[in-house]
Amino acid sequence: MRIVMIGSGYVGLVSGACLADFGHHVTCVDKSAAKIDALEAGQVPIFEPGLDAIIEHNRTSGRLDFSKDLASPVAEADVVFIAVGTPSRRGDGHADLSYVYAAAREIAAAVSGFTVIVTKSTVPVGTGDEIERIFRDEFPEKDIAVVSNPEFLREGAAITDFKRPDRIVIGTEEPRAVEVMREVYRPLYLNEAPLYFCERRTSELIKYAANAFLAMKITFINEIADLCEQLGADVQKVAKGIGMDKRIGDKFLHAGPGYGGSCFPKDTLALVKTAQDHDSPVRLIETTVAINDNRKRAMGRKVIAACDGNVRGKKIAILGLTFKPNTDDMRDAPSITIIQALLDGGAKVHAFDPEGMEMAKEVIGPITYGKDPYDIADGADAIVIVTEWDEFRALDFKRLKSMVRTPVVVDLRNVYPVAEVTKHGFSYFAVGKKNEKK
Repeated sequence: MRIVMIGSGYVGLVSGACLADFGHHVTCVDKSAAKIDALEAGQVPIFEPGLDAIIEHNRTSGRLDFSKDLASPVAEADVVFIAVGTPSRRGDGHADLSYVYAAAREIAAAVSGFTVIVTKSTVPVGTGDEIERIFRDEFPEKDIAVVSNPEFLREGAAITDFKRPDRIVIGTEEPRAVEVMREVYRPLYLNEAPLYFCERRTSELIKYAANAFLAMKITFINEIADLCEQLGADVQKVAKGIGMDKRIGDKFLHAGPGYGGSCFPKDTLALVKTAQDHDSPVRLIETTVAINDNRKRAMGRKVIAACDGNVRGKKIAILGLTFKPNTDDMRDAPSITIIQALLDGGAKVHAFDPEGMEMAKEVIGPITYGKDPYDIADGADAIVIVTEWDEFRALDFKRLKSMVRTPVVVDLRNVYPVAEVTKHGFSYFAVGKKNEKK
């Protein structure tokens, strides 16, 4: 099949590369000349494990190419995916659909013959209806079907998620579109990946409901963690104890500094706004959003408390900046708010992240970046683990003890057992556990 992916950001690039790997011919389109030039030169603009190899293999095989021009590839396409950004709109928190609708208008002008238009971007319920209206009003003669096909990719594991999905949700009741979408995902269907067909509006809501539920689950265990600290319980053991119940499950029960990234913050907010607009408020999600926003700043205060309530003039070493490991994504990362709280308190912040430092320079204030954990720990008054990168899981605490000015570790991801850190003479402050002061 000939497939066009409009938008060569995270979702578009991963989806396009994987569809090409299935044997389809895919053209990824983007208005950013710099991004397309980089891709054509073999440079992948995002960090995602394994993505560069898949792109290179399929470019060499002639199944994947890149274009700044939309019209030519769309005219020849069987399927056109819209995978442009839907950021939170400034001022009211609704999803900004201007990029989606602009893409739809350009696609409408260019399509030829029966074409399936697929929203891969995360969009509020009813967006597919509006895209269809754009076609009907402006190009009534065009033969198209508008389908919802939300993505469920986890950054850092996106290729595995695309090729071995829990489910593939497809929102359409148009028989021709059903057959086309079956063909798009036929390689996965042969591997018994479940194709779930439903109405378009239902499909659009599934994406928001899934992300909101997971965000709520994270927020739940974070609140239990706070209670554990007050009661002298261990949140990791509580999480294991409740996660063994198959009705609950153990996923997304890891206490930490709050959720961030490209999906949960904007999707929960967009769902709240959509529900309010339809006089059907989602109170649990409204509260989830509020708690998560407050939590990030609270983690900054937790670091300050570990430094005896004062960080003015003190050096704080931050390990990890991205919102999760195995990505360079800094969108709504907890580190941004935590570091700002420390800067507001007068701290001198030094940071290291394996992949996120270039991105961080665009969104974080005046801090110093180091070349590894030991570089930034030299003379530090506290070491703070914010993102659980693998290389932070086996730190040499004996070496660190000889380098720091004050032996304090604040582990916001509960990477280490308490005894592993305290035996080297460090005070250890975790999330949802009893603090151990030396």
